[in-house]
Amino acid sequence: MKAGADLELIKLIEGYKFEVLKGSTDINITGIEHDSRKIQKGNLFVAIKGFTVDGHDFIQEAIDNGAICILVQRDIQIEDEGVTIIKVEDTILALARLSSIFYGEPSKKLNLIGITGTNGKTSTTYMIKSIFEACHKKTGIIGTMGTIIDGMVLDNINTTPESSLIQRYLKKMVDKGIQYCVMEVSSHSLDLKRVEYMDFQVGIFTNLTEDHLDYHKDMENYYKSKLKLFNMTSGCNIINIDDEYGHRIINDLENPIPIITYGLDEKAHIYATDVVYHFRGVDFVLNSPKGSVPINLNLLGRFNVYNALASAACAIYYDMDLYSIKDGLESLRGIKGRFELVPIDEDYNVIIDFAHTPDGLEQVLTTIRQFAEGRIIVIFGAGGNRDRTKRPIMGETVAKYADLSIITSDNPRYEDPDKIIEDIIVGVERVNGKYIAITDRREAIEYALLNARPKDTILLAGKGHETYTIIKDKIIPFDEKQIVLDILKDIKKR
Repeated sequence: MKAGADLELIKLIEGYKFEVLKGSTDINITGIEHDSRKIQKGNLFVAIKGFTVDGHDFIQEAIDNGAICILVQRDIQIEDEGVTIIKVEDTILALARLSSIFYGEPSKKLNLIGITGTNGKTSTTYMIKSIFEACHKKTGIIGTMGTIIDGMVLDNINTTPESSLIQRYLKKMVDKGIQYCVMEVSSHSLDLKRVEYMDFQVGIFTNLTEDHLDYHKDMENYYKSKLKLFNMTSGCNIINIDDEYGHRIINDLENPIPIITYGLDEKAHIYATDVVYHFRGVDFVLNSPKGSVPINLNLLGRFNVYNALASAACAIYYDMDLYSIKDGLESLRGIKGRFELVPIDEDYNVIIDFAHTPDGLEQVLTTIRQFAEGRIIVIFGAGGNRDRTKRPIMGETVAKYADLSIITSDNPRYEDPDKIIEDIIVGVERVNGKYIAITDRREAIEYALLNARPKDTILLAGKGHETYTIIKDKIIPFDEKQIVLDILKDIKKR
């Protein structure tokens, strides 16, 4: 039967350890879902126990919506006739396997590239896509800013979606004749088995700095979750050798496949020399076993040199020529929410960036320092119900580089935004930084714009491409770029 259409349940689960608690396996499955609200007639519902909710509590809703088979990991009593109940040891792992089979194992039919690390994943995916398309290779993306399939952009709730959705996207890519898929692979997705039963040809490591410790608890667990990707790959692993954790990955790998290293040192296979930073971007010479080529990158900062090297290494693995790599890198003019210059008719600059970790903030601010002629004003906060330990470090990092820190709200979720701000201020005061706290983010932006002086640079950090803010369980529209333009328009009317 056609993959992604109906598939016999017995074919879906054959070779997998399972126990039939009720019903028959001689039925056709029309789709696989782990969200009971999305169930349609004839679907298989996989009950997953999450952090806050347990899918086993929504089995009846799934049946009411048309599920004819339920996959569980504990004994369940269901009275409904015509419903098959199957028990497995781990429903999360089963979701990954069954989804892959249902959609015809699409990852084996294209070249799947996984990118992991704390910072740089999104920019690297877009650089790779630009290079590959310069080589006339159809390329899709799955990541933080959405999934791109043949020019169509689909929103993602998570950086790396659940396994069933990834498999569905990969199947669509195969159907559209896409040859390569570049995927951001988060530490959560590796830990939560969302990318199991996927045939990654290439793994790319960008860097590792403090983040997500609310979930991982410490850097060792965070590192070990990232390491998993590089033991899943079949073609090669591409590693930032300038990062201390990059060295650890090379030493700790059990996977015997080739390794390509990159960095700003000649010890790497792919490295940069003659690096010149300027307001329009970065010029450097890309050196590789294939030869050397000058690159005029239209993206700012040292971090983007690393992203470009990683992307070039990936293209070299796939035997793409240096001048196509050059064309692909140089044709990229900007990435939404990544060091994005807001188009304003003022005598100062406004930049939007997604930096939300101490290292990310330092990378962006050291770049701004290279060209800033006036003051550096940073508007930033920290996410609620996330790692508290990084908040004072973020405050200290910003205060070291900024002439003024405007500390505000950033997706507070269920936390009190004023308490989050207090956590950040601890770090700012540690280095005697100049700051003002304005809880309302729009008011904070307006304060910065009203008080900007000629040649100042205002950095709006933390939200980047996001066009919303999360307060409790509500997602509220908040497009920083448009808000800046609207405030400036209002100021001119006054």
